[in-house]
Amino acid sequence: MKLFDTVCRSALGIAAAALFACVAVADADAKTLKASHQWPGGKGDVRDEMVQIIKREVEKANVGLEVKIYPGKSLYKPKEQWNALAKARLDLSAFPLAYAAGRHPEFDATLMPGLVKNHEHARRLNGSPFMADIKKIINDAGVVVISDAWLAGGFASKKACILDPKDIQG
Repeated sequence: MKLFDTVCRSALGIAAAALFACVAVADADAKTLKASHQWPGGKGDVRDEMVQIIKREVEKANVGLEVKIYPGKSLYKPKEQWNALAKARLDLSAFPLAYAAGRHPEFDATLMPGLVKNHEHARRLNGSPFMADIKKIINDAGVVVISDAWLAGGFASKKACILDPKDIQG
């Protein structure tokens, strides 16, 4: 329980550039952590699975905590999760960080299509000054990133394959 006593005094979070899961624990004596996200639960969605992994690992640690997951925006709507985390009303969340761009406009940059090309690029981006700036904003809000994850995104066209900017000129 010593580790979680330390962690629970501050906020926790999972960063996923297009998707961020974050935690904020208001009460160090809490026994059940509330996890909220917008995706279907138990249907194989990778974002739900990310939260399920945290739930399993917390319970496997046998530190007297459990995680109750509220999928499908059943506890908070997606854009309400950041404020709930920052105000320690919600313990864990997985959501696109850009949903909090109304409070922190810099977060919009994490959802730019094509930002992350592959796993190696994501790894380099995680160690970049750009992400250091983003994580400082997150930490200053009382939320701490505990894991980074990037989801693929991109552009689409009915006319032709888009591989770089010149492919969509005009």
